[in-house]
Amino acid sequence: MPANQRPFKRTLITAALPYTNGPIHIGHLAGVYVPADIYSRYLRQSGKEVLFVCGSDEHGVAIPMKARKEGTSPQALIDKYHGIIKESFEAFGIAFDNYSRTSAEIHHKTASDFFLQLHEQGGFSEEVTEQLYDPEAEQFLADRFVVGTCPVCGHTEAYGDQCENCGSSLNATDLISPRSAISGANPILKKTKHWFLPLDQSEPFLREWILEGHKEDWKTNVYGQCKSWIDDGLKPRAVTRDLDWGIPVPVPGGEGKVLYVWFDAPIGYISATREWAEREGTDWEPWWKDEDTRMLHFIGKDNIVFHCIIFPSMLKAHGDYILPDNVPANEFLNLEGQKLSTSKNWAVWLHEYLVDFPDLQDVLRYTLTANAPETKDNDFTWKDFQARNNSELVAIFGNFVNRVTVLTHKYFNGEVQTPGSLTDIDTEVLKAIGNYPSQIGKSLDRFRFREASQELLNLARLGNKYLADEEPWKVIKTDSQRAATILYVGIQVAGALAVLSEPFLPFTAQKLRRILRLGETGSARARLDWDLPATDPIILPAGHTIGQSELLFRKIEDSEIQAQLDRLEATKKSNAMSDSNADATDNSEIEIIPQKDTITYDDFMKLDLRVGTILEAEKMPKADKLIVMKVDTGIDTRTIVSGIAQHFKPEELIGKQVTVLVNLAPRPLRGVESQGMILLAENHEGKLIFVGPDQDGANNGATIT
Repeated sequence: MPANQRPFKRTLITAALPYTNGPIHIGHLAGVYVPADIYSRYLRQSGKEVLFVCGSDEHGVAIPMKARKEGTSPQALIDKYHGIIKESFEAFGIAFDNYSRTSAEIHHKTASDFFLQLHEQGGFSEEVTEQLYDPEAEQFLADRFVVGTCPVCGHTEAYGDQCENCGSSLNATDLISPRSAISGANPILKKTKHWFLPLDQSEPFLREWILEGHKEDWKTNVYGQCKSWIDDGLKPRAVTRDLDWGIPVPVPGGEGKVLYVWFDAPIGYISATREWAEREGTDWEPWWKDEDTRMLHFIGKDNIVFHCIIFPSMLKAHGDYILPDNVPANEFLNLEGQKLSTSKNWAVWLHEYLVDFPDLQDVLRYTLTANAPETKDNDFTWKDFQARNNSELVAIFGNFVNRVTVLTHKYFNGEVQTPGSLTDIDTEVLKAIGNYPSQIGKSLDRFRFREASQELLNLARLGNKYLADEEPWKVIKTDSQRAATILYVGIQVAGALAVLSEPFLPFTAQKLRRILRLGETGSARARLDWDLPATDPIILPAGHTIGQSELLFRKIEDSEIQAQLDRLEATKKSNAMSDSNADATDNSEIEIIPQKDTITYDDFMKLDLRVGTILEAEKMPKADKLIVMKVDTGIDTRTIVSGIAQHFKPEELIGKQVTVLVNLAPRPLRGVESQGMILLAENHEGKLIFVGPDQDGANNGATIT
């Protein structure tokens, strides 16, 4: 039975642990925390047993590095950002049952016990490897503590794990002229022992569990990335490292070593559950050890491998824990056409947003949900943010609620009247109200939050259209009973909105319930269960008196948006100035190739360019640059080989829409016939980028002219 169809008693929801080396931005909110919060609120409102946990990820080499830059201690740094992050979550209504932190004593014990259990079971291998060592600081250097010249692009400030100039993944030993970021000394190679998780031994289990068991119910991007990793062959992965910040390795020989952050961080979900259970005086184990529990991990696509391959392998090796049923990972959110970048300050930080828009938390929640990067990277723009607010929340949702409540007070002193005979349209509206819990719920159960948000807005559209068609402000002049009936039906739509908007717009829902006097002790409806509009669409019965009308949303002015755009423009200029002052080696201009011979229009018309979608992607064995892809061109599915492996990981390509030259003669490459060409270009950094299509949802096979 597919995991999404199996019966379950309770649902454990985890959200990726944010890293405490800085505040969080809209990309984090859109990709992980808003959808997780919407779903947990929906389950609670549906009467389900649910636990929603998260916490700050406070270990790893980036913490002491950032502390060094800020002239503070690692502990002071994590305390600072833990507080900022936690307050941001609370301000945006992210309703965790427990928000913990990995520096907590209970987490150190939980992670240490987990390691010891695997160690006693022979779950690790021990290997001696050579690692860069700083002879002046007398310590081994983690990847991020090594800087040097990138062997790919020549950037002189590349880190030991990645070059931030060209994006290449590196090993510290790949760097040219490496030096220690601690002392500036030239590091030497020195032997060190570490413990490794033998992921290669988990490959048969993962093939059966993921590739066979979750092919139908996991999102395409999640399944595709997992398949790519498994098919590429899994390798042992170190679970310890030489560092003085983190959880000490709790076995002999582990002196001066800590648990690798990727190993200890997901165990934070377990420790957060244990912390919650101790506080509530209940048992934590059913949430992690009972097969009647459904576990869901809400994450971004950069965490898919950790949550779908590595953490399940750890849980399986331990033997006492359940495995996740689903991992609804989202893609990335861009900002005004550029990737979000914390190092370049290209972001909308949540704590700063609250300074400029202290009353508009729900507006950002709604915009990020309506534009959620569920199947591909999406773009946040301030103009779209303004349009979503002014044209949808103000003009549709808020307008309807204001009209029906103002008219009820104007004509009937705020009291819901006993209706007269219901017309066919009245009955249709009341019936439609009853269908919305199921319609929205089906979208949420499939993790289609964009779709669900628009279904909610359709309910407000229904109310607006009904009032516009029935015109109670005209009818009142000749037939007060009919006007009372119209407003009686209209106010039920408002009541349903107060119930069903709770997961999406919690602050608005609370305000609307106050206006309608819903949920008050002794009121017409003290309980506002999700299915209430379906079980009885008469949420506000005759005789119920509503409160005074208030505007649910305010219009966002052009000047407010321009201020945000001006701030981004200033950031862009500052980054450009920093780049221009960098070493010339790091900013060499891309060579412009001279124009080729002129062709005729007829020559151009011979090119058949089509929209296609990459279905599968994997590196070609024994070839550093080649990736083999299966591409749906709309007219067929074909194999295309491209030399882009140094610019893209195979798992990043799955689901990507691209421009394909489909009538190029086939060409053998390393024994594989390539049946077309994908169009790419170099950006100013020398990084390959895809050329079109740039429209969301273009059909495969559509011609490009």
